[in-house]
Amino acid sequence: MSAFHADASDLPDREVLTWQGFGDAGRELATAIAADGYEPEIVIAIARGGLLPAGHLAYALGLKLADAINVEFYTDVAQTLPDPVLLAPLLDADAIQGRRLLVVDDVADSGRTLALVLDLLRGMGAQARSAVLYAKPTSVVDPDFVWRRTDRWIVFPWSAEPPVTALAATGREG
Repeated sequence: MSAFHADASDLPDREVLTWQGFGDAGRELATAIAADGYEPEIVIAIARGGLLPAGHLAYALGLKLADAINVEFYTDVAQTLPDPVLLAPLLDADAIQGRRLLVVDDVADSGRTLALVLDLLRGMGAQARSAVLYAKPTSVVDPDFVWRRTDRWIVFPWSAEPPVTALAATGREG
């Protein structure tokens, strides 16, 4: 399954997160989680956007257990599917039942993806709290831990460039 690249280079009002900024943001978010006293047992990334923030938080919080749940929602800049869709493989429900989870995503934009995942995990018997780098005022969920709030489109360092393809890397197909 191919992934899209949301080219936001022509948007005049956008927030750009650099790799250095990401490093700082992750440490600050981890500090807020620790200061709150929440001690998750497992970090769950909402893939793909939450993969790097979740890994960063797992290391910063000293957690070895991490997993991911795959959700598709955005199809381009400011374009979404009608509803978020869970993609296989799914999490092992028995492994998370009764556990303290930290669900991590890059942004709570509409918040619908985060709401879907939190409801699903809580329905499986887990205690789930959420952390995001960015939250927007349009989100239907107010995440438990937020690094920054914005109403602008966000360009993340891991998605700022288009995917590397055989054609782009070699100048020839496949």
